[in-house]
Amino acid sequence: MTWYDCWGAGMLEDIEDGAATRLAGGAPLQSTLDVADPADWLALDAGVREVAWYRPQFLPEWEQSTPLPAELTQLGESRLALALCHRNGRIRQEAVRQSVRYPGLLPLIVIRCADWAGPVREHARQLLREALHVDSALDLAPLILRVGRRDRGAFGVDVLGQILRQASHEQLAALFADPDRTVRRFAYRLAVESGLLRSAELARAAAQDEDTVVQDLCTTAALAVLGDEEAYEDVLPPLLSARNPRTRSAGVTALRRAGRSEQAEPFLSDRSALVRACARYVVRQQGGDPAAWYRERCTAPGDPELPPGAVIGLAECGNRADAGLLRPMLAHPAAGVRARAVAGLRVLDCVDVKRLWPLLDDPAAGVVRETVAALLPSAKELPAGWLLERTSPEQPRHVRVGAFRLLDARGGIAALRAAVGLFEDPDMKLRTWAGQSVQRWHPLPDGRRGDAEVGELLDRGRHLFSDYVLRRRKWEAGLDN
Repeated sequence: MTWYDCWGAGMLEDIEDGAATRLAGGAPLQSTLDVADPADWLALDAGVREVAWYRPQFLPEWEQSTPLPAELTQLGESRLALALCHRNGRIRQEAVRQSVRYPGLLPLIVIRCADWAGPVREHARQLLREALHVDSALDLAPLILRVGRRDRGAFGVDVLGQILRQASHEQLAALFADPDRTVRRFAYRLAVESGLLRSAELARAAAQDEDTVVQDLCTTAALAVLGDEEAYEDVLPPLLSARNPRTRSAGVTALRRAGRSEQAEPFLSDRSALVRACARYVVRQQGGDPAAWYRERCTAPGDPELPPGAVIGLAECGNRADAGLLRPMLAHPAAGVRARAVAGLRVLDCVDVKRLWPLLDDPAAGVVRETVAALLPSAKELPAGWLLERTSPEQPRHVRVGAFRLLDARGGIAALRAAVGLFEDPDMKLRTWAGQSVQRWHPLPDGRRGDAEVGELLDRGRHLFSDYVLRRRKWEAGLDN
């Protein structure tokens, strides 16, 4: 796939015939582009300069109607922007020299810093180094970091870092809220390196930012500078209440360092396995017994307040004897508890096929998913007809999916029968999975050969095979062609 394919001919032609034509006519940059959007500058550069590489026999429309003069000294800002993006490297190089008159063209200088032509690149880099200051660096950071992904884009990122290391906390704060996660990562790294953020601010950032890289960076930095009781009061609550499990787990582990191991107990039933594991470590370090804690909470199988994390937690650190506490929870009114009970029995290797397969009709999709995972190794023990009934369109989607997964794992004519029956399923994904199942179907070694039904089912899936492959499948099934 070429660069031109990635952008799309339509988009580049829009730039060429739209923004470029208006700029050639003298329209102001501010009314032609969203000058705060890096994508607009990158698209302008692509539309003006690189379209000509793929259609060299044609001049762009704007260049036919209003060509650039041989001397660029008299050009205004709008037409000089076109010169900075021109396909001819000498024109771009001269345009870089002339652009010092127009600070609004600095975004295009950033792009030229990664230009393939060495003279253009060197002149642009010298100009950027001289022109960039903290305020302009804050405005250009998103574009510089986008260009920094290119082969020759590292220079701009290095200069940006040098300039922003001089920025104050208040100035960098604008980048902490930038919608581009690359910008936020860069800003927080600078802030951590420069020590601009207090541990409490780092903890709040770790808890609130949606990007996992920022979360890990800020969590590590917040915990690294802890040293007194007051700091823990400000840092631990945001970490312990964070949505991200890695952040919560770091906060739980830090409870031991803070001398507050007893506060880890509630996290034994956290929804995250990572957090539960860290909580068990902290509890054990203070002499506690997590398994006993779990057993105490799982002795009342009908307790509506029972957290699902306590159920799976028991399986994670208990033994096979604890399966007796989990089985009654298969009928718990909360779907989360039922699902974790199934998962727990699987973890303990105590799956009872006859007890579990009725849960394939459970109204909660999560329970059915866990049940299927538990029953997959025993798929051949399940009644094929019963499963096939659950692939009918009248069944909820999650039930149809679960039953089909088990039939597919079972193999043989039962799997083929189910897959072909799902060709008319109302769900497109399920139809696709069914087609893929038919394509990879092969008769079982112990299956009955020469079964006419197999031939009929394969014929219904004829559209999925070439004639040769279809004949081959039938031959494998012992059918005469």
